Amino acid sequence: MSAQRSIQPVKVGVIGLGRFGRLHSLTLAGLAEAELVGVVARRQASLDNLRRELPDVPGWLDLDQAMAESDAEAWVVACSTEDHVRVATKLLQAGKRVLLEKPISESLAEAESLTSLVNADSSNLMLGHIVLFNSEFKQLSEEAARRGGLSFIDCVRHRPASIVKDFPGENPLQAAMVHDLYAVQVLMNRVEPERFSSQFHRTESGAIDLALAQLQWSDGTLASFAASYLTPTGMPPRGFDRMEVFGNGWSARISPNPRPIEVWDEKAAWPMPLEIRADIGGPSGMMAEELRSFCRVVRGVESVPVGATYADALQVQRWMERLVATDA
Repeated sequence: MSAQRSIQPVKVGVIGLGRFGRLHSLTLAGLAEAELVGVVARRQASLDNLRRELPDVPGWLDLDQAMAESDAEAWVVACSTEDHVRVATKLLQAGKRVLLEKPISESLAEAESLTSLVNADSSNLMLGHIVLFNSEFKQLSEEAARRGGLSFIDCVRHRPASIVKDFPGENPLQAAMVHDLYAVQVLMNRVEPERFSSQFHRTESGAIDLALAQLQWSDGTLASFAASYLTPTGMPPRGFDRMEVFGNGWSARISPNPRPIEVWDEKAAWPMPLEIRADIGGPSGMMAEELRSFCRVVRGVESVPVGATYADALQVQRWMERLVATDA
């Protein structure tokens, strides 16, 4: 069956109703490829809030009860990172298909504990990584594959300075740069780098507000990364992202965040920082495309994309550990 043909809707449940869990729920509710059959949250207030938007979708506070009473064949795991492996283990042991928001875990060893439960082709575990489904990045990937000859990739991802105070201890390498590491993994077709280096800038209190990193491959290709918590309040609320690629006789640039639309009244506003429209009447953008891909994977008409397999996630997690260890 062609992946372009219609498929039987996949019965999907969502675990976790934070910002992304809510967006997953609203997006799934509007996709022809899926049927949202339940949600699971830690707090009743989260279920009550979503019920105002999706009144017909049942909700549970207990995952075991949800698994027993819903007919979900696949689950989106969007709960806290510390619960990822525990929840994914339970679902995989029950024979469910899982879309797991990254990272798998804060610990590589814990992430590797899922190995015996994941199919060799990762068909029962797909990593959630919306950047891979951004329309600009997908076009860039096609250009790079067609033109080849990569020499240099430069990735910039800056976020608000307020994160240092709001989320103490969060390293921008692991929380922001990770997105670009996955993207470069795709551009380099999973080839392992041979050299790793990194540098951190710290505030007076010792918090890391800037991470720089460099990767180099055996063919000479270089990739440079900058991720920070430095943008002031007057800039877009989610900072900005940019990626530039240089090849043999060609180059390209994408600026996927914020999206081009800007609005002004008393001050400038960027109403669409990410390419996500979770309108249940017609969702669009990178989350919708990610979930459509997941449904096709569940139905066996598509393989898990490069950058979204379990092995891909472990590779990037190993990269991050090496970069943290090489801080000069």
